[in-house]
Amino acid sequence: MIYTKEEIKQLDRITRLKIINSVSGIKPANLIGSANNNGKTNLAIFSSVVHLGSDPALLGFICRPRTSEVGHTYTNIQENGQYTINHIHPEFIKNAHYTSGKFDEDISEFKRCNLSEEYMKDFKAPFVKESSFKMGMRFKEAIDIKLNGTILVIGEIDHLILPDASLVDNDIDLEATNSVGISGLNSYYSLNKIEKYPYVKVNEVPEF
Repeated sequence: MIYTKEEIKQLDRITRLKIINSVSGIKPANLIGSANNNGKTNLAIFSSVVHLGSDPALLGFICRPRTSEVGHTYTNIQENGQYTINHIHPEFIKNAHYTSGKFDEDISEFKRCNLSEEYMKDFKAPFVKESSFKMGMRFKEAIDIKLNGTILVIGEIDHLILPDASLVDNDIDLEATNSVGISGLNSYYSLNKIEKYPYVKVNEVPEF
């Protein structure tokens, strides 16, 4: 099956969204928690969280083009400079999925989707209590992507919370975290470790 650029453009909107959102493979499924300066909380599912650097520890995610109905996550982050990134686990995939709805600003997805707010001392953004792998983030930079009007939001990890059993030989075993992945708009996958190899040194590359 081969699609040209023109044929992709001719697909109906939903089909195009599902296909193009899947071509990069399985992506991390995360809930981003935030709050405005009046204490109103917001929770939204994202599949675009990406590692940007280890020192400082930076993560980025993409905000879609904003309208008057959406964009509460970005607005909240701009207000108080803090947010959380929470892994999604099988026990609450359904709850997490429905946070993607375009709820009014005065409706908290935490309450509407039956997920619990959790706070750490001196950190204003809400964590997802049901998640065992989560990060408290401090906003650092926003980069406008002119090609499609999206925004790359960059933050630094301020708090890292993860299961004790997931740290093996100074490495995180994602299978042990029981985190899930996402593809397209609504398909979720479990993560299974297949193999582990050493850090590559050129003089140690085997013959294939």
